Amino acid sequence: MVHNYALIPRPLIGRSSIKLKLASAALTAVFIGTTGLVKASGFALIDQNASGSGNAYAGAAAVAEDASTIFFNPAGMSYLPDSQFVAAGQAIRPTASFNNNDSKTIGPLGTPATMSGGNGGDPGNWAFLPNVYYAKAVTDSIHLGLGLNSPFGLETKYDNSWVGRYQALNSKLQTININPSVSFKANDWLSLGAGINIQYAETTLTNALDVGTICYGKVNPRTCGAMGLTPQNSDGNVSIKGNDWGVGYNLGVIFRPIESTRIGIAYRSRINYTLKGNATFSNIAAPLAGYFPNSAVTANFVEPDSVSTSLVHQLNNQWDLLADATWTHWSLFKQLKVVATSGAVLNNQPENWQDTMRYSIGASYRYTEKLKFRVGSAYDQTPVKDAYRTARIPDNNRIWMSVGANYKLSSSSSFDAGYTHIFINNAPINQGAVGTVTGQVQGSYNSSIDIISIQYTHTF
Repeated sequence: MVHNYALIPRPLIGRSSIKLKLASAALTAVFIGTTGLVKASGFALIDQNASGSGNAYAGAAAVAEDASTIFFNPAGMSYLPDSQFVAAGQAIRPTASFNNNDSKTIGPLGTPATMSGGNGGDPGNWAFLPNVYYAKAVTDSIHLGLGLNSPFGLETKYDNSWVGRYQALNSKLQTININPSVSFKANDWLSLGAGINIQYAETTLTNALDVGTICYGKVNPRTCGAMGLTPQNSDGNVSIKGNDWGVGYNLGVIFRPIESTRIGIAYRSRINYTLKGNATFSNIAAPLAGYFPNSAVTANFVEPDSVSTSLVHQLNNQWDLLADATWTHWSLFKQLKVVATSGAVLNNQPENWQDTMRYSIGASYRYTEKLKFRVGSAYDQTPVKDAYRTARIPDNNRIWMSVGANYKLSSSSSFDAGYTHIFINNAPINQGAVGTVTGQVQGSYNSSIDIISIQYTHTF
């Protein structure tokens, strides 16, 4: 076995130093890949209503069809009735399969060996995403609104014995966003809007620990052998949980150059977090349990800002045409730095994401006075470069195909439904290295996502 002897503690080095090195290696393993997505590229969730889902959210910053415009462009409240309530939800089913291509670790004799374990099963699970909005006119030109939604999120779960278990098992990001908003109708062709986003973020990340490999890499190999530890035969677990509150804002404007056309521009600000939580170790082999103390950790985390430009054109009494282009500032996510409360840097994982564009087009057809059909498609770029793709976020470029409908139940209420299938490009992965605590995961992902959206709208 080849070792970097500069990293192997000598017998004269204190036990506390060994503990720090082992814990640092373990935390590096858990944070590789950080958080990922459920539906949109990165870890963004664009699905914030059902009325836009059938159009693949084309025209979302200009359509102002109901109170969910609070999320997409608060200026759109100027086009709503006096009071309106919207309750929506999306049932989401991501599906993924990992195809292993000779993932490796270090063998008992110090030479590369095939990583044990399966392909992880399907890491996707059914999830439900609720959204609620209320808008009310206080004067002829001013509307106030409130939205409750979740703009970012993730949940994946692999089998405990899969080959990439040292890089990812469970990954979960949840956000809750409280979005009070106001719109101002300056005149018949210009409306302005603004909102505050008070947001809570919570994350849970877990993975297995190859305690044998950690021991052989950081402690005298003879000591590890005396403990009965060998690589891939002494799995432990580590779980990191953290949370924080953040504040941002969103701005919007809608122009109506002619009666049949609206142009919307919307901006959502970045939100910065300092996630604070704890690293908890479990199932550690008894001889090494003392080297893995639970500890408090912090990590800086940013949700990116974005700009959307949308167009809605009423072609005639039956057809509406919609389009959208959205830029997201994912290049803000350059690294994930994890720091212990003592000030020691436990991990500094490069991410090097890139900015993305999402393009969508759609059309709506009024079949009768009560029934309207929708169709749409989108191309959604991934922020993840091939060299930095991980098991926590096996993201790639995606194509949306969407259909939907709106039915007026009465003069004051309506029901929306939509279905989307997302095709995700095959995503190669080659992450980690032989002889490290994470091993080398090599292979590719085949993934897709299905989304069913429903919405009830009531006008007062």
